[in-house]
Amino acid sequence: MSEELNVQVSAEEELKTLRHSASHIMAQAVKRLFPNVKLAIGPAIDTGFYYDFDTETPFSPEDLEKIEAEMKKIAKENLKIERFELERAEALELMKDEPYKTELINELPEGEVISFYKQGEFTDLCAGPHVNYTSKVKAFKLLSATGAYWRGSEKNKMLTRIYGVAYKTKDELEADLAQREEAKKRDHNKLGRELEFFTTSDLIGQGLPILLPKGARVIQLLQRFVEDTEQSKGWLLTKTPYMAKSDLYKVSGHWDHYLDGMFVLGDPESDKEVFALRPMTCPFQYQAYLNRARSYRDLPLRYNETSTLFRNEASGEMHGLIRVRQFTISEGHLMCTPDQLEEEFKNCLELAIYMLKTLGLYEDISYRFSQWDPADNEKYIGTAADWDEAQGMMKRILDHLEIPYKVGVGEAAFYGPKLDIQIKNVFGKEDTLITIQIDQFLASKFGMEYVDAEGNKRNPYIIHRTSIGCYERTLALLIEKYAGAFPTWLAPTQVKVMSLSERHADYVSDIAKEMEKAGIRVELDTRNEKIGYKIREAQLEKVPYMVVCGDKDIEAGTISVRSRKGGEQESMTLDQFIAKIQKEVAEKTLNI
Repeated sequence: MSEELNVQVSAEEELKTLRHSASHIMAQAVKRLFPNVKLAIGPAIDTGFYYDFDTETPFSPEDLEKIEAEMKKIAKENLKIERFELERAEALELMKDEPYKTELINELPEGEVISFYKQGEFTDLCAGPHVNYTSKVKAFKLLSATGAYWRGSEKNKMLTRIYGVAYKTKDELEADLAQREEAKKRDHNKLGRELEFFTTSDLIGQGLPILLPKGARVIQLLQRFVEDTEQSKGWLLTKTPYMAKSDLYKVSGHWDHYLDGMFVLGDPESDKEVFALRPMTCPFQYQAYLNRARSYRDLPLRYNETSTLFRNEASGEMHGLIRVRQFTISEGHLMCTPDQLEEEFKNCLELAIYMLKTLGLYEDISYRFSQWDPADNEKYIGTAADWDEAQGMMKRILDHLEIPYKVGVGEAAFYGPKLDIQIKNVFGKEDTLITIQIDQFLASKFGMEYVDAEGNKRNPYIIHRTSIGCYERTLALLIEKYAGAFPTWLAPTQVKVMSLSERHADYVSDIAKEMEKAGIRVELDTRNEKIGYKIREAQLEKVPYMVVCGDKDIEAGTISVRSRKGGEQESMTLDQFIAKIQKEVAEKTLNI
């Protein structure tokens, strides 16, 4: 490798190279301290780097401190990092004591370059690139050790993964670590439990969260908002079963292409009828379409549903409300003619954008055009020509709408390409929030037809879409976005009404009743506690407004209002305050 990084390399690529080199330094440190550990893989990632190790005993926090100290020694040793290549036989001989490396070598195609990087006594199979000396890696920190299946499959052995982060300067590292501390405070999996939005139970199972009253209330508010908005846009509400016979999934292709992700009820080998919980709603809503004959005059036909779905996610993928096994989604399927497709796709996208802007999440999203992987065509239905047509059609629509997307090869659904609206949690982990898909396959499989203007039978195009995505995931992102301090229109409790002393209890009780009549979500606090204690408690619960009533308020017929942000109390009439809350709710104001 050249003595210096190429000056034309982007800052992003340069940082990735630095982090990749940090992962090698970490692996070298681990091998020095724990010689029997076996090496797996160690890439740079958007949020730092990691390396997977096969070790009999997982690494402890004390082990991470030792490894980090050894990494600093290696950096100071200023070891030269050199690239070299070997023939397959020589490569296998070099890595004969590293089973994961030999597995990777054996999978390389004939004629593929097999490259290695060496620094001091440490050599690793790697395509690179790397910095030229270990001393270039100065500002780094090991973050955590966790379990990770080899190659991401729970069928493989569980390895130990060490995460770290590296930057060019100490200031950049310290800024990142400070941001990570803030992320921990906002982590929905921690904050959501502390604020009692949700909980979990080992008796119920992993990936099956329990929404507590606060969380359930926010989900209810979101569902009402979504269903009312969709109705105003011409969507027709359906309610379909949570399960179906295997026959339905065999027609749709889920039985052949998605069985591992489904919960099956019964034994397919011995039972006459086998059922499965639904992983998505599309084949059910198709039955609604098939309820009667359809004409082009019926199209576009838009079905929506607040759908509870079940997916057998891998145990290692579970995380709070972000990835669960039972969840509820704002699902919809739209049947249309070819000439209606682009306009309806645009309408679906505009609906999703409206939802995201209303929730305050729009600025955090990115777009991914998810395509099939021709090298893994058994994963999909349809021919290469079918996919070229479907993806070409979708590309034309996305380009015409000027959507700034990235391409995700292999991320398509098994029945069609899709536009995924991506979003990151506070730790930088990216997930799909909203999906809009074009499907030209399943209508013919289910015999879905319409009669066109010339009297010919045609298969409609289908758009699969969500408008707000998975409600549980959206709740998690909102908890993190607002650090639990929800906008007034979404806050589980909008106002806490408090008495200064026992003699004010009747007055504040009447105030609370009037607010409830006006549709405000209010809690009454007449406990015989100091008012400062009550206010601090309400602020910790992130309640938007606190109303305090004492002698002066009773005499004047007013209330004293305090925002959760603090500052001076404001005196106003009850009618004025109710109008203020109602205005924030009607306008769906995001900041108070």
